[in-house]
Amino acid sequence: MKRFLAIACVLLVGVLLAIAPPALAAADPAVVATGAKVFSANCASCHMNGNNLINAAKNLKADTLHQYGMDSVEAIITQVTNGKAAMPAFKTRLQPDQIQAVAAYVLEQSEAGWKS
Repeated sequence: MKRFLAIACVLLVGVLLAIAPPALAAADPAVVATGAKVFSANCASCHMNGNNLINAAKNLKADTLHQYGMDSVEAIITQVTNGKAAMPAFKTRLQPDQIQAVAAYVLEQSEAGWKS
């Protein structure tokens, strides 16, 4: 019985890792580089260095993203795609791969303290 449970646990972990969202994996450096370019061209005017010129309390720093449940690639993709409050939607301006890249960049930068 113990052996069966051990095998079942190993299989379950394998399945979970196989279907885990891309956000759990390290971002591809090429994707992050694309995200940096997209951010610079579309987001930096309001969010330079992770700040927020419109609403300072809603910046892109790690603790703030966590506080508002925006600390995943998926959450950032939703925000960038659909906009919210003063933030415009970018779904008609950016391609889905550009939105995913900028989300990966924002998350990586927030985790690094926006130092680069």
